Amino acid sequence: MVKAVAVITVSDSCFKDNSKDTSGPALAEFVKKLFPEANLHTIIIPDEKEIIERELKYFCESNLDLILTTGGTGFSSRDVTPEATKAIIHKEVPAITVAITIESLKKTPMAMLSRSVAGIRDKTLIINFPGSKKAVTECFEIVKPVLPHAVALIADEMSEVRTIHDSMQFGHVCPHYSSVDVSKVALRPRESPYPMLEMAEAWKIVDDVMGKWTERLEIVTLDEGLGKVVAQTLCAKEPMPPFPASVKDGYACLSSDGAGVRHVRAAITAGDAPTVPLSMGECVRINTGAALPAGADCVVQVEDTKLVSATEDGQTELQVEILKAPQPEQDVRPVGFDIPMGATLVDKGETLDAAKIGVLAGAGYQSITVRVNPKVALLSTGNELQEPSETKLRPAHIRDSNRAMLKALLREHGYESIDCGIARDSPTQLVASISAALAQADVLVCTGGVSMGEKDLLKPVLINDFGAKLHFGRVRMKPGKPSTFATCEFEGRTKFIFALPGNPVSAYVCCLLFVVRALRVCTGRRGAWPALRTRLAHAVTLDPRPEYARAEIRLPGNDELPTAQLLGNQCSSRLMSACGASVLLELPGATESVPRLPAGSLVSALITGRLDLSAQ
Repeated sequence: MVKAVAVITVSDSCFKDNSKDTSGPALAEFVKKLFPEANLHTIIIPDEKEIIERELKYFCESNLDLILTTGGTGFSSRDVTPEATKAIIHKEVPAITVAITIESLKKTPMAMLSRSVAGIRDKTLIINFPGSKKAVTECFEIVKPVLPHAVALIADEMSEVRTIHDSMQFGHVCPHYSSVDVSKVALRPRESPYPMLEMAEAWKIVDDVMGKWTERLEIVTLDEGLGKVVAQTLCAKEPMPPFPASVKDGYACLSSDGAGVRHVRAAITAGDAPTVPLSMGECVRINTGAALPAGADCVVQVEDTKLVSATEDGQTELQVEILKAPQPEQDVRPVGFDIPMGATLVDKGETLDAAKIGVLAGAGYQSITVRVNPKVALLSTGNELQEPSETKLRPAHIRDSNRAMLKALLREHGYESIDCGIARDSPTQLVASISAALAQADVLVCTGGVSMGEKDLLKPVLINDFGAKLHFGRVRMKPGKPSTFATCEFEGRTKFIFALPGNPVSAYVCCLLFVVRALRVCTGRRGAWPALRTRLAHAVTLDPRPEYARAEIRLPGNDELPTAQLLGNQCSSRLMSACGASVLLELPGATESVPRLPAGSLVSALITGRLDLSAQ
């Protein structure tokens, strides 16, 4: 428990005029929120190394748990806070400053110019922050998750230290012990306590629960808007075109002149502003898209004219003959023909695609208000997993493919995600990893640990340690029977958790059927995937559960229905069966009378990917 904290502002100018200090008060507010029970000390001192050392020693000797300094970390000759800190600490903690630098560099290259130091003196943790309010705000958010646990480690609070060491070994920190007892393996349930839901019921639950997600809005540029859902109806602020425009290359004329010879008064290309009205017996050579001169009400295409006379050098037409009498408005786009003034360009709730972005750009929109996508965190669980980047496999281990695959799958459908690493199969480490993930995201997607093995601990951890409500824990489907959907309250907000099986194909299929559907519902889209009727290209043996088989679609060269070809062995561990899949076939569960479907049988195909018809 953090009992006392000091915030020290190091600045010559703020020391002379305390009202100039904005970073110190900001840092103090952050400390109050994180440690509401702690005694808080604040002080402003000048950029003098001896004074900084003296105050740091004083607070350390006063048994403070944490000292945060702001200012004096730059390149100026007066910036000596790092030197003063190094002079009095017993141990340096470089990873803290490395983390601050890495995250800060994502926002500004100027982060390379900070020389912050973090270290320990006796039982006190000291961290240097830069001297601006913006910088301390960003830097505090980076170190905030580890501060309580760092202080506990330094204070030798061993009950918490053991938990922290377990969790930090895998890149996470844990706020408390797990209350899940794993000691009585023999007494674990032999049957799942969760009822088996039909897919329709599971989908309805997902739609109902995710529909309650609190909508958030943001303003983005058109470039950033692709795939986003528009939060308000956008209308045309001007007509398009804003002037009568030629549809073809030819001659702008008066239709009342009929056929016959015309005097070519001038030439107008796109972008030229005509100045003199057209008189009877005259015409103007005009290009596609150019504005008609006043008086002209039609355009005669080049093909319907004949040259009568030109200058001797052939550079200028003098007279042309109109071979066919034109009609009023012939080959003319009148004002507002494409988009009338005030017309709806994009309705609220529509998803921006390339064409809509083009329309908005043409209408003068530079930024738009859109619905914010939920933040998604990805977490893999399992003692057998190791990072894909590790070149050598350890005995009985496999590389984790789920996070990379799910991150790419979500991105394919317009959703970014945060990689929260691998959690080992222990309650303490699961609590640590889940806490770290929920602190960063609205939706947590876990893979592994949801079946009936002695190390499948995710459901009890969610229930016992996070007070989660499990909306379902089993679904009558293949692959993905133990798929779980839960919600919990964390740091005052509702969090949504999808715990999917660890087999890669199960994770792939269930992410499409549950997670992507949920994210679409959050932003007001239709959750269900579009479907089409297809014929099986070959016979299929059915499973007792309804199955979602990975397949590709082939179009015949006539008016017949498309055919579906399953992509190899559909075992849930064989991710190769999803490579190139554009649809999930909804295969019914087997019955005694229908154990298999013959070739040519009609089945529904959920369109979950791009239909690649190049091989047809």
